[in-house]
Amino acid sequence: MAKRKSFNALDIIKRTIAETVHEGDICIDATAGRGNDTAFLCGLVGESGHVTAFDVQQEAVDSTKALLCEKGLSSRADVLLCSHSEMDKYAEEGTVSCITFNFGWLPKGDHTVSTKKETSIEAIKKGLRLLKKDGIMTLIIYYGRDTGFEERDALLEYLPTIDSEKYTVLEMPFVNRPNCPPIPVIIMRDE
Repeated sequence: MAKRKSFNALDIIKRTIAETVHEGDICIDATAGRGNDTAFLCGLVGESGHVTAFDVQQEAVDSTKALLCEKGLSSRADVLLCSHSEMDKYAEEGTVSCITFNFGWLPKGDHTVSTKKETSIEAIKKGLRLLKKDGIMTLIIYYGRDTGFEERDALLEYLPTIDSEKYTVLEMPFVNRPNCPPIPVIIMRDE
């Protein structure tokens, strides 16, 4: 009998996104990174949908564009070299089906460059307004080594303050995993 692959934060988030995003939807990848989430979203929104991806690092933008080109998905996305805290300039309130964040640093990149609590919380606040009814926002909070603890703490302090009349917030920490496991969070717009 083959050993089952370990269940991780990305599995939870991708399953949830796949159940929510449909052909023709508008989505935002708030932290483009290497482009994997952008490509995943492009596959879900199809020819008639659109994804806008943000990153502050040119390396991430170039990496994302290259992956989309390789997969034939370039026409479905805009990849912007700017902060996710500016997402409200690129989408209208109540129109976005899914916004996804991976907080931390660029995979296989410079770990001295990472997301920051101030712009991350501002981006979440703006993103909440952009979500349409039944839309979702997903967060994976990566932290560890010398970075990320301050942002993790600020995010975990902020999340319970989100209006419970409009949104449901699920935080799902792995409680039996060592070495600072990522924390998946799902926010659903209820009204």
